[in-house]
Amino acid sequence: MTVLRSIPLFLAAAVLEIGGAWLIWQGVREQRGWAWIGGGIVALGLYGFVATLQPDAHFGRILAAYGGIFVAGSLAWGMVADGYRPDRFDVIGALLCLAGVAVIMYAPRTG
Repeated sequence: MTVLRSIPLFLAAAVLEIGGAWLIWQGVREQRGWAWIGGGIVALGLYGFVATLQPDAHFGRILAAYGGIFVAGSLAWGMVADGYRPDRFDVIGALLCLAGVAVIMYAPRTG
């Protein structure tokens, strides 16, 4: 049950954080204006709240695991939003990060 709850929360956090950073990027680097920047700031703030909904109570564990989600999600976002095509090393790196997420979050623990 923990896995079924945490994965959608990780995905929501990724959309909010990566999307928020992308909106700010678009607002500043692509000169789309303050509305884009403001939307990005709101999304980044919401990301912080979504992280608190994870079933695990350890901040460090959640953020460490989310780092792997962020790596893979950033590559996926770049593919969809900007037409970026990752090379095989990007893909291998993202898969290694996701394996790390699985170990950090879902390895059986005692106590």
